[in-house]
Amino acid sequence: MKSFLRSAVFRILLSASLLCPFFLSADGPQTSTASLSNKELETIAKITSVILGRQHYLQHPMDDKMSALLYDEYFKELDPQKIFFCKEDINKFKQFRYKLDDYLAAGDIKFAFEVYKVFLKRLDAYEAYAYTLLAQGFTFTENEDYDFNRADEDWVENEADLKELWRKKLKNDVLTLMLVKKVAETEPQEGNEHPSWLEKSPYERIKKRVAQTVSFFKKKEPLDILETYLSSLARAYDPHSEYMSPRSEEDFNISMRLSLMGIGATLTSEDGYTKVVKVVPGGPADLDGRLKADDRIVAVAQENAEPVDVIDMPLNKVVAMIRGPENTKVSLTVLDGSKGLNAIPKTLVIKRGNVKLTESEAKGRIQRVGTDNGKELKIGIITLPSFYMDFDAASKGDPNYKSSTNDVLRILKDFKKEKVDGIVLDMRSNGGGSLKEAVRLTGLFIKNGPVVQVKNGPSDVDIQYDEDETVAYDGPLAVLINRLSASATEIFAGAIKDYNRGLILGDFQTHGKGTVQTVFELKTFLAFIGANFPAGSVKFTNAKFYRVNGNSTQIKGVTPDIVFPSFTEFMELGEERLGCHRACSAHQLGFKTSFCNSGSQTAFRGKNQCQC
Repeated sequence: MKSFLRSAVFRILLSASLLCPFFLSADGPQTSTASLSNKELETIAKITSVILGRQHYLQHPMDDKMSALLYDEYFKELDPQKIFFCKEDINKFKQFRYKLDDYLAAGDIKFAFEVYKVFLKRLDAYEAYAYTLLAQGFTFTENEDYDFNRADEDWVENEADLKELWRKKLKNDVLTLMLVKKVAETEPQEGNEHPSWLEKSPYERIKKRVAQTVSFFKKKEPLDILETYLSSLARAYDPHSEYMSPRSEEDFNISMRLSLMGIGATLTSEDGYTKVVKVVPGGPADLDGRLKADDRIVAVAQENAEPVDVIDMPLNKVVAMIRGPENTKVSLTVLDGSKGLNAIPKTLVIKRGNVKLTESEAKGRIQRVGTDNGKELKIGIITLPSFYMDFDAASKGDPNYKSSTNDVLRILKDFKKEKVDGIVLDMRSNGGGSLKEAVRLTGLFIKNGPVVQVKNGPSDVDIQYDEDETVAYDGPLAVLINRLSASATEIFAGAIKDYNRGLILGDFQTHGKGTVQTVFELKTFLAFIGANFPAGSVKFTNAKFYRVNGNSTQIKGVTPDIVFPSFTEFMELGEERLGCHRACSAHQLGFKTSFCNSGSQTAFRGKNQCQC
């Protein structure tokens, strides 16, 4: 196992995104994972644990300490607000707290599914109790308190305490909707119309919400449960590592290349139906012209196959059925959204094709700004949501591969023709993406030189250079950032500041993510054991990055030249919020290092604190 891990090829090197969006669009190739055997699931678990134990930057093997962190993390992942499990449930499994590392080494994943069974049992009890309470109704004359944010609270003792917690939660939910409804009814509405949800009582809406929550967890496939378990293991190492099932892996790839093969429709699940949220402009469904927003899909068929009823089917399964290769056809049985309950089913046959996700790519516009002396300036504004790159197209030598740098370069050329007086690059809420793209984008604004230092180990530092002396734009430059600007954005903003190339404007600092992630496709490793099935990928931290001046962005981020506070500055955001509780847990279990900025960094979680 060790030898083939060392010989594996990195498919993608990333400064991974702070947020990795999952597209619910019915697009792109998709492989069914519902038929994976227990043996295959066990193989996925075994390989994932070996990769994390041997290849993660911490170089900490799977042992009793990691077992304890996984144990805690899995319960928190399933029940982050601590409203379904109680101490009796946690204690039932306490005997396994320091054995999970041994189980994973043998491919034993029964713990994950036994815990999930208890979770579903609690959800059933919650649903039944909720229906009883909602049928009785609540009075609001008592003086009671309910803390809706329970992440830092302890688990309640037993089932009786859970029921009291559920009662207060449901009562608070109903009261909240009552207040929202009252405000909506008293405030003037455009056209004197109120939202349709006002017609339903708060009790009906809460009952529906409870049913949808329980249904969501009950419909998860075994691989979905394993994904949660293995991602809990990965996040025990650091908050940016995770296991990605084939579905999540495909969504991740879509977010990087900004294109997919499919029909071009964004879907949601509503009242058991798969509902069209919007049709992607320029996609096959848009060009066909018959599928509309609010239409409900009730059946799906492949070419020359019988339709499959998709009412009450989990959304990810419906998406998997609609996705498919380019130039193949999919048949949709649809209820016209404009006709409501009176709609007669109709069949639409749509040929799948390449869909461009233009809403997520770099965009440019020119803003005319007046000055005190009466002059008018033309300011070019570029909005960059992420650092994306089509790795496959680039590796095949396609000169026109999709990337953030290529798109920004195109915009800069247009601005040059318009003779703009300055450029503002808006990178607020840009969570990062490709490390290579961060280096290439910086190169558009500097002549040449080092952009970032990547530390792969104690004595292994790789300096990433811009070696192209061409400068795409050398005029006045401002970069907008906020607390959600992370990772690759911090590499770019840090380099621009270190070279005194432009002004950094925005919140008092960026997110503070100074780590690099890579993605291992598990199919690479399956070949070594003679197996072949859809296994997904492991994304894990394998390096840290440092600015040109040698400073780390971890925790402290990049500070602006001019501070313009925004609402994000006052939210509980930042790397210290993501990793602090894991740092404390790791410290208490005996780890001497973590992903804090330094050995003296204090990690806070609620009222508890520790040095790590």
